[in-house]
Amino acid sequence: MPSEQQAAGKYYVGVDVGSASVRAALVGGSGTVLAHAERPIQVWEPQPDHYEQSSADIWAACCSVTKEVVRGVDASQIRGLGFDATCSLVVVDKQLQPLAVNSEGQKHRNVIMWMDHRAASQVERINATQHRVLNYVGGAMSVEMQPPKLLWIKENLPESWEKVGYFFDLPDFLSWKATGVTARSLCTVVCKWTYTSDRGWDDSFWKMIGLEDLVKDKYEKIGKQVLSPGEAVGTGLRPEAAKDLGLPEGIAVAASLIDAHAGGLGVIGADVKGHNLPCENQPIASRVAMICGTSSCHMGVSETPIFVPGVWGPYFSAMVPGLWLNEGGQSATGKLIDHVVRGHVAFPELEAKAAASAHSIYTYLNSHLELIKKSLPVGFLTVDLHVWPDFHGNRSPLADLTLKGMVVGLTLSRGLDELALIYLATIQAIALGTRHILEVMQAAGHDITTLFLCGGLSKNPLFVQMHADITGKPVVLSKEVESVLVGAAILGACASGDFASIQEAMAKMGKIGRVVQPNHEHKRFYDKKYKVFLKLVEHQREYRSIMNSS
Repeated sequence: MPSEQQAAGKYYVGVDVGSASVRAALVGGSGTVLAHAERPIQVWEPQPDHYEQSSADIWAACCSVTKEVVRGVDASQIRGLGFDATCSLVVVDKQLQPLAVNSEGQKHRNVIMWMDHRAASQVERINATQHRVLNYVGGAMSVEMQPPKLLWIKENLPESWEKVGYFFDLPDFLSWKATGVTARSLCTVVCKWTYTSDRGWDDSFWKMIGLEDLVKDKYEKIGKQVLSPGEAVGTGLRPEAAKDLGLPEGIAVAASLIDAHAGGLGVIGADVKGHNLPCENQPIASRVAMICGTSSCHMGVSETPIFVPGVWGPYFSAMVPGLWLNEGGQSATGKLIDHVVRGHVAFPELEAKAAASAHSIYTYLNSHLELIKKSLPVGFLTVDLHVWPDFHGNRSPLADLTLKGMVVGLTLSRGLDELALIYLATIQAIALGTRHILEVMQAAGHDITTLFLCGGLSKNPLFVQMHADITGKPVVLSKEVESVLVGAAILGACASGDFASIQEAMAKMGKIGRVVQPNHEHKRFYDKKYKVFLKLVEHQREYRSIMNSS
């Protein structure tokens, strides 16, 4: 609950739809999270690489958590509402009801999740066209974007395709539910649908890939009206949605953002004076926001377009108005750590010991590494253990969804020590992947000096320190751990008119909490780890070539 001193203030609600849960926060005008709530949402995996959700389940969770965070608050002080969400695909029919995205005909499962890779053959064909729009996604479209998923639906579910009323990116679905307006966010259509801010939709692309029917109705199904993130949608919150959410009718609702972009908004513009950082008094382009959760995204901005091979973008005004965005990413990070740890034979022992000590499994693992390190720095424990982290393909900078994970250096040992070591090696592999992305971005023209981290993995001190040590760059953590929710609330604040621009709201609502410096004495060790890291993918491609030869 807000304190008495804040009672006369203005509040904004941010709603974040992640992969496994929906969260909401009540945020004050200075960026302080005053109340927070979370509710899980369901995920179906009917077959490998198919991940589905329910838009009704997601909206119900949005309503539940929003009601919880505004309970007891004077409604007249709530000024704006902002949404962010994963870039999942929502499908509704002409009566605006959920439409099945599966062969079982389960209509309630009407969302193809961002991490769904069912459209692998479709994206391969799209990339074979070498159409000019692909220049703005690093030269190759990802299977996680929307055109291949649309093509998959048309080819595999023709009955559903004929009944479609609208295809929404999930962030746009939420603003539509709140306002009744089908306008799309520039963020979603530019980053995931091939729209460009200067030319709009490219008819020739959709015709070339076999989706000419979207052109015929002038893009009614995927977006005729496009708004900048933070711009007010329609006339605000409609009565039915206001009742569902527990908010005042008519309050401002903002054009939304993809969740990673909301995280970027929540951290990248913070005032860094007095922290002795290399990005102080430098353009915002010297910073990269890294949003680390189930997956990780690396958001870098520039004043002019920079084309980075294997890195999405450049996208104009997709996150910060007036600036170009490049977006690197890793498709599985938090999910990979969970997969490695929970799949290990010693996991039951870990779980029992963590519970007995009243710690999370990751806090316990971090402590266990300190116990077994002896005289060595913790990171040096993996001198003979190396991981290539692409268990779900490589998003950046290799843009190869067919790559697989690798572990080199396994023994017959099965205990808790070995689990702790593979956990450490996996975190290091993710950080080495970040270094790979940053080096490619810098080679293309970015000048990156400082990392700004947010998201669930930023709460893990080992994850943060490894990223500082392995990249050689200071890591800034925001004062508010829930930076993604602050980013969503910034949208609502802008839509309300209380701030003149996104940049002003970013500076006033984004706050630095802690700075983690790299240990430069460890540079030589991690330079060698990085050389091994790059050799792993060389070897994978070499053995594939051998196995695929005639």
